[in-house]
Amino acid sequence: MVAHLDSACAGMTIVRFGSVRKSRFRKFASSHLRFPPAHLWKGALHPEKRMSSTIEELERKRAAARAGGGQKRIDAQHAKGKLTARERVEVLLDEGSFEELDMFVEHNCVDFGMQDQVFPGDGVVTGSGTINGRLVFLFSQDFTVFGGSLSERHAQKICKVMDMAMKVGAPVIGLNDSGGARIQEGVASLGGYAEVFQRNVLASGVVPQISVIMGPCAGGAVYSPAMTDFIFMVKDSSYMFVTGPDVVKTVTNEVVTQEALGGAVTHTTKTSVADNAFDDDIEALLAVRDFVDYLPESNRSPVPERPTDDPWDRLEPSLDTLIPPSANQPYDMHELIRKVVDEGEFFEIQPGHAANIICGFGRIEGKSVGFVANQPMVLAGVLDINSSKKAARFVRFCDAFDIPIVTLVDVPGFLPGTSQEHNGIIKHGAKLLFAYAEATVPKITVITRKAYGGAYDVMASKHLRGDLNYAWPTAEIAVMGAKGAVEIIFRGLNEEGIAEKTREYEARFANPFVAAAKGFIDEVIQPHSTRRRIALGLRKLRGKSLENPWKKHDNIPL
Repeated sequence: MVAHLDSACAGMTIVRFGSVRKSRFRKFASSHLRFPPAHLWKGALHPEKRMSSTIEELERKRAAARAGGGQKRIDAQHAKGKLTARERVEVLLDEGSFEELDMFVEHNCVDFGMQDQVFPGDGVVTGSGTINGRLVFLFSQDFTVFGGSLSERHAQKICKVMDMAMKVGAPVIGLNDSGGARIQEGVASLGGYAEVFQRNVLASGVVPQISVIMGPCAGGAVYSPAMTDFIFMVKDSSYMFVTGPDVVKTVTNEVVTQEALGGAVTHTTKTSVADNAFDDDIEALLAVRDFVDYLPESNRSPVPERPTDDPWDRLEPSLDTLIPPSANQPYDMHELIRKVVDEGEFFEIQPGHAANIICGFGRIEGKSVGFVANQPMVLAGVLDINSSKKAARFVRFCDAFDIPIVTLVDVPGFLPGTSQEHNGIIKHGAKLLFAYAEATVPKITVITRKAYGGAYDVMASKHLRGDLNYAWPTAEIAVMGAKGAVEIIFRGLNEEGIAEKTREYEARFANPFVAAAKGFIDEVIQPHSTRRRIALGLRKLRGKSLENPWKKHDNIPL
């Protein structure tokens, strides 16, 4: 109609005032203008009516999308003690911050009657929001729609938020609750998984990736979380495995439950696939909120900083008596960590797996710091296969995102035995050595007691480009313990002779001063001043610049 008006009015003189203009226009229009039928332009003359109906239609579509698979399936989800996909998003993000994308996306499958089963959103809620004011992207699979199964369009939605996260530099959080690939779509759904896998790889080391397993995750679906940085699970309602109990029974004749095969406890204690297990959905989501606060938004962002009233130079006199008088008596390294970090807050990673080493995040002067510490309470703090892998992955994450690393050392060596040797302690131990040697972030090391043998080298020693290496007066830095060393050096001595030579060896090497004399220890410090020394060291190292030789990528001993 506008085009007709423009052409008809060309060259026409319009009187601009009063009713003359109206009458002349009506006369001209009646003889020259061609209007469309009344039912087409009536709404145009009443835009408020048209807008009202459009808004109503939008709200109807939004309501349908928010309903997921319907109230009956939502009730079934609640009956299992689980939140729905949208409820999880509400708990995870700051109130009112969620901005949804692709709410109206639908699957494109027409086989097996799927054209008659269409749900807006296609079983996954995607978008962005904030956690304590910081931007994150996320997807939350909706088990009430086709069991949360992944279709081609479902995968495209996930890929879109991952692409946006990498583009702007923000963490990706996946809330997984899915029956796996949508069988009706065949290879299209498998292709969708591969597209997600590819983005997991490209995003690795670029933005933090966190997976929260809140229901089933089986078959090929497990490999996307496996390539993310951290995995959290919910006890008794989430599980991960490549093949389920039925297939296991068919192939190997083993009878096993889902929980025993791939439940949260299994993966946080035995396999190390998952990092933490929580009692329910809400506890897991609140933990993720706390955890994200320790992480930078991307590899281009500085570590986050949070205001603190904890003085950076706070002294802890109780640390002066932390080390027991007997070298064989254990103590809890958690005590040292909590007395060093701001306000005693420490988020531990994999506390139930390889507990002979502690990994986690704390803050010094409000800034995030990664902590790696031997734990004398478990296996005397010895390094073995599991602890080496656990710490190596943690160190590499910190290095990828420029998070400084503080290493607290009390290690008697590597665990001996045929089991360790036959299962590859050489190669697995080398992973930790490689990770520390490769890392270019600020590295501060404090040796509290034992630092023996190759384990001394591995635990962020000065020789692996440690920036500041401190020792307590109780530190013992040597090839091995005094008695073992004497029995090798002075073979054939009787017990009295061995005891005398052991005392001599201890007097010579059971202290940090030999290493300090060689410059391998920068300073022998008082235990009570440990926090102050670490804080000062991190201040000095904020401008650290160190680059490894150019390479396409390294070849860590996997």
